[in-house]
Amino acid sequence: MQIRTGYEISYECPQPTPMILQLSVHSSRVGDLVTQDRIHMDPTIPVNTYHDTFGNFCHVITAPAGRTTFSADFTVWDSGEHDAVAPDAEQHALQDLPVDVLVYLLGSRYCETDKLSDTAWSLFGGVQKGWPLVQAIVDYTHERIAFGYQHANPMKTAWDANAERRGVCRDFAHLAITLCRCMNIPARYCTGYLGDIGVPRDPAPMDFSAWFEVFLGGRWYTFDARHNVPRIGRILMARGRDATDVAIVTSFGPCTMTGFKVVTDEVLDQPAQLYA
Repeated sequence: MQIRTGYEISYECPQPTPMILQLSVHSSRVGDLVTQDRIHMDPTIPVNTYHDTFGNFCHVITAPAGRTTFSADFTVWDSGEHDAVAPDAEQHALQDLPVDVLVYLLGSRYCETDKLSDTAWSLFGGVQKGWPLVQAIVDYTHERIAFGYQHANPMKTAWDANAERRGVCRDFAHLAITLCRCMNIPARYCTGYLGDIGVPRDPAPMDFSAWFEVFLGGRWYTFDARHNVPRIGRILMARGRDATDVAIVTSFGPCTMTGFKVVTDEVLDQPAQLYA
């Protein structure tokens, strides 16, 4: 299947403001591009592009004073398969984990393993290790947090989300990641496109979404604590320890988002439309 993806995002800056953008598809999906994934900027701005340590494309710019708009419109090939399910996937002993995976056991900005360790072990200490343990954590997180865009807060951590019991997709991911790490399961944060493909259309359409991956049985598996069902058509943009590493825009100075539209639709007979 083919998925049309794209965005139009605008910022208003009171003065020239350096930014790092992570708006491109992840390097692991470049081979699936049907048309070019290219950021268009209005006004035109010089860009310095690099790969970070997680394999993400990062674009360094200085947005001028006034309004700056970033946009893209491209098509990606996707297998159309649901997220993999492997109930027998085993959990690794710490000493058997690849060294590059160990960082995903540590606490991070939004994933306070020190604060939630006792909670994790009291809830899941008796659960079978491996896939059943991750699924138990996902089930808990899915039931624990009530979803609502009005609950979005860029300062909210996994500890906060567990206490407040409300949040958005990033809060589901942060809490599940933290609980997995507390139980010695490497877990990393993912962000990308996730349209309502293969499921009923949501009255509040999906745009950029957050999910997470765990390392079991020698590979990474996708989990989604917000939806808690395998989904079709995830288009990965960035991975990292938590939302700090994958922000679509990191600004080094004051600025205000003044426009935000995203499209993520299967290519059918009728062209998709950007939606707010």
